[in-house]
Amino acid sequence: MTALVAPFDSDLQQAYGPSACLCPCRNETLTLVLSQDRTIDLYELERLLESVGWSRRPLRRVRRALEHSVMVVGLWRHDPRMPRLIGFARCTGDGVIEATIWDVAIHPSYQGAGLGRALMDYVLAELRRREVERVSLFADPGVVDFYARQGWDLEPLQRRCAFWYAT
Repeated sequence: MTALVAPFDSDLQQAYGPSACLCPCRNETLTLVLSQDRTIDLYELERLLESVGWSRRPLRRVRRALEHSVMVVGLWRHDPRMPRLIGFARCTGDGVIEATIWDVAIHPSYQGAGLGRALMDYVLAELRRREVERVSLFADPGVVDFYARQGWDLEPLQRRCAFWYAT
């Protein structure tokens, strides 16, 4: 698991909430923060998802999806004046026995630096903390190998779905 560190800076804690932690980053000039407490602007989320090639979704439906998710996580490039959303994931399910991870995205400018893995580590750590027993993940065929390299068990046809079980 990637080492995630709780921020000690009270300004970061205030801006991103009590669940926030610093995300390891190779570029020491950047401060990256994972948080499930900071509100996600729907227009900023739409720009992020478009940057990874996803089609637009009606914002009212996206808002409802976020409201009905058991967890919504943003990865932020911290800037005291205007933090930028550069990563995202959400989970649905009962949040106790089962959860499904959806919509994992890292902005293309930040891909290849281990941030997708850090985002997934954060999500799975929180699901473990909640004692969720089974996690499934739906991913596009082009990124299934990313999850297989992280130890996810692929569905038999190895197309769109992967599974993780608490140990």
